[in-house]
Amino acid sequence: MIIILGLIIVILIAVICFQYFSIKERNNNLSYIEKKLESIIQKNSSEKLLVVTDDDYLTSILVQINNVLEHNQKVIADHKSTQESMRKMLSNISHDFKTPLTVILGYIETLSINDNLSSEEKEIFLSNVQNKASELLALINRFFTLSKIESGDKEISITRINISEICRKNILSFYDILSDKGFDVNINIPAENLYALSNEEAMERILNNLISNVIKYGYEGKSLGIDLSGDEEWIYIDIWDKGRGIDELHKDRIFERLYTLEDSRNKEFQGSGLGLTITKRLVEKMNGEISLSSIPYEKTTFSLKLKRINY
Repeated sequence: MIIILGLIIVILIAVICFQYFSIKERNNNLSYIEKKLESIIQKNSSEKLLVVTDDDYLTSILVQINNVLEHNQKVIADHKSTQESMRKMLSNISHDFKTPLTVILGYIETLSINDNLSSEEKEIFLSNVQNKASELLALINRFFTLSKIESGDKEISITRINISEICRKNILSFYDILSDKGFDVNINIPAENLYALSNEEAMERILNNLISNVIKYGYEGKSLGIDLSGDEEWIYIDIWDKGRGIDELHKDRIFERLYTLEDSRNKEFQGSGLGLTITKRLVEKMNGEISLSSIPYEKTTFSLKLKRINY
């Protein structure tokens, strides 16, 4: 009886010791977690919590804390990216508004102080003022359009649309411009009409933006192509050229608001950086996708993917 009692006492002492050391280890781990979290927050570092433990409950908590830390770092990175984007946006807005306004004010000043201008010269100057004012108004309208799309104020109704007809219509609207500039136009639209879940006005704007982009930036290749195809689920539209293309440095950012290539800040390649951003937002509003692939002077392709309607 004494032996059994002694054995029970030994077991109880072992259990108490085990619990003591387990609690002590957990407290040490919790103290480490507290101090490490405080350090991560103060230093705004991207560190994670690393604790070696057999405590399943503590392990589960650590996993969730690390998930929160990872999410927090992503939020911080997105915030920094947004701040940088806003800084560049303000800089670009200033530039894009200042240029036409400076030209307009220059013409007006010349007209007001120079009494020796002939009627023909005055007419040319006024025509230039009107063109620049129209350019400025178009830019302002693009800003408002993008603002409405991103704020959700611009409703885009999704219906069954004949994509084949829209593609034909848009490429034909550029026929004279493409001919005058010496473009070799390649049209690959199947005889069978393809229908997609889309919006006609939005699609016309998207195609207009992409074709205009080719004419403005891909003109050196003197080629423009539009390929339309589909499978059971999707419709694919590729608009391509063989011009200077877009290198890897810019490919991931080309759809950002007001992001422009360095060349587009030169007079020859002037652009607002809004066209492709609006294009991407409109495609996303229609639950579609847009992507870019580019090998300079070989082939640069903007690819659209839209949900197909098979009736």
